[in-house]
Amino acid sequence: MDRLLNTVRPYAWGSTTAIPGLLGTPPTGTPQAELWMGAHPAAPSRVERDGTPVPLDTLIAADPEAALGPDTVGRFGPHLPFLFKVLAAADPLSLQVHPDPEQARAGHADEEARGIPLDAPHRNYKDPRHKPELICALTPFDGLCGFRAPDATAELLAALDVDSLKPYADLLHAHPEDAALREVLTAVLSAERGAVADTVARAAAAAERLAHEDGPHRQAYAAYASVARHYPGDPGVLAAMLLNHVRLQPGEALYLGAGVPHAYLEGLGLEVMANSDNVLRCGLTPKHVDVPELLRVVRFEATVPRVLRPEAEPDGSEVYDTPAPEFRLSRHAMAPGAPAHPLTADAPQIVLCTEGTVALRGADGGELRLERGQSAFVAAGERVELAGADDGTAYRATTG
Repeated sequence: MDRLLNTVRPYAWGSTTAIPGLLGTPPTGTPQAELWMGAHPAAPSRVERDGTPVPLDTLIAADPEAALGPDTVGRFGPHLPFLFKVLAAADPLSLQVHPDPEQARAGHADEEARGIPLDAPHRNYKDPRHKPELICALTPFDGLCGFRAPDATAELLAALDVDSLKPYADLLHAHPEDAALREVLTAVLSAERGAVADTVARAAAAAERLAHEDGPHRQAYAAYASVARHYPGDPGVLAAMLLNHVRLQPGEALYLGAGVPHAYLEGLGLEVMANSDNVLRCGLTPKHVDVPELLRVVRFEATVPRVLRPEAEPDGSEVYDTPAPEFRLSRHAMAPGAPAHPLTADAPQIVLCTEGTVALRGADGGELRLERGQSAFVAAGERVELAGADDGTAYRATTG
């Protein structure tokens, strides 16, 4: 068991107060967007060895099988296959999709063959891996996820009563589902920014008005109006209007697979993902948007977002069920005197305390107490159990 020293990433969309509130530290006045727990080379967690902080990726590289277990190394290579984060959004993140495994391998190989530098702003595939992810709300959490049914979106756009949106609404009515969604998204993202700026402004003003009126899309209109305030004139605002609005309550989660367009809007949550940097952006960002490659990766199908709630396991944990092999998230509500939860596994684990205090107890009698905001790495095969020091809640990330 090793207590983790983690890095906070100061992206501009981050909250100035949410992560400091979780960690019990004073706000700095600047955005604190993500707290990274893991071995990503850009910001690896650190553990203490003989009084010296050692990056977790360095520790794993020294003996991958001891840290990760033979099974994990055999399945994913000598690297921690997941990244665990606390994500604190005050402003909307970029609208984006992730490739599937085959697309990631092919895209990475192609860009490597063409000699595109890894740090080039137009680079899409920085590694050959896919990037499924799970977001689990710690506070009410707003996001956009997946395409709404085209007919329903056509009605939503029509209600805005903006003449320049009517051609999009007509397209959504006139074609089969996949063709309709593809044609409208292509038209929106291929348009010159100046040509759609007035449409975006008018649509945003109408969405702001409808957000204050009773109706089935009231919350969605409020979300789109908020997006437009942060990204005035961005064609991505119109792309966002094609997507379902989702509001998660604390403890609820959303799984995001390949090709599903999504954006996180506001709230504090836990994110666990395959350890990859592959992102294709659709808008709501000053960064590069590769429209042809994006259209190749997006899955043009309407979906109803499936909100996940944790399912009870015999060991006392509650598991969020996803198909991702790289990660598995579970929640552990611990009361003083309640039976401990066994955590021993042939896989690496990261445990984060989100409420109260919990204790990790080793077979040798050692104990590591975790208070709110503190986390620990548990190597594969280490005999450990989780107990409540007082009323505490912990989340555990490990492999799927």
